[in-house]
Amino acid sequence: MKIIDSHTHVWPDKVAQKAKDYLEKVFRRPMTALPTVDGLLKTMDENEISKSIIASVASRPDQVKSINNWLFSLKSDRFLPFASLHPFYKDWSNELDRIKDNSFGIKFQPEFQDFYIDDEKIFPIYEKMEKLGIPMLVHCGYELSLTGLVHAGPDQILKVLKAFPSIKFIGAHMGGFKMWDEIENELIGKDIYIDTSSSISFMKKEQIYRFFKKHDINKIFFGSDFPVGNQKYEIEFLKSLDIEKDNLKKILHSNITKFLNI
Repeated sequence: MKIIDSHTHVWPDKVAQKAKDYLEKVFRRPMTALPTVDGLLKTMDENEISKSIIASVASRPDQVKSINNWLFSLKSDRFLPFASLHPFYKDWSNELDRIKDNSFGIKFQPEFQDFYIDDEKIFPIYEKMEKLGIPMLVHCGYELSLTGLVHAGPDQILKVLKAFPSIKFIGAHMGGFKMWDEIENELIGKDIYIDTSSSISFMKKEQIYRFFKKHDINKIFFGSDFPVGNQKYEIEFLKSLDIEKDNLKKILHSNITKFLNI
């Protein structure tokens, strides 16, 4: 069965160890591997993953262009870059044009980028993204760093979806990390895509099954959250669930293939 990982993170070799050390300090847990291109490719080959969406988030506006230049250079049959865009980057309009031509979407990490997803000051960015058809993958819910702040909760997401009904919004971590009760009540069943990254192994199985039953199965993607998540474990956990084979195929491969038209 083909597998595409819709949520991974990589850094250039020269800063990968520093990134790994920082993530382990912030998340208070060991990373599964050094988050380099070679490190990801190794685990992909070990687990028969054909492609991975890769992201590296700009925590400051001045990092946007250099990060994207690097991500664009990695675009290949194996790697599908989701570019970075800091919401307060002044040249965002021209950068969106570059992103449209050189990548498959944008990854936002509202906590690390210090913004709220429903801040109307950044709505012009969403407006152009919607017009260009650029998907957005957003860290939703709480963060493992446990600051207690929620920059993309269900109410905030719904505000964005109401304002931009045609925007291609992927709510990472089953729509909101450790907010799954609220997500089930407010977002599941709505016109939103979600991924399984850093989520299903934390959730009660009964709730996972409810999510799969209530939500459009065609709008659920497999994601590992490498290097925070272990690709092998996340795949095995998903396969261990009582899911129809056709639906498992959709989650692991077919849905994201159709979504990105690849």
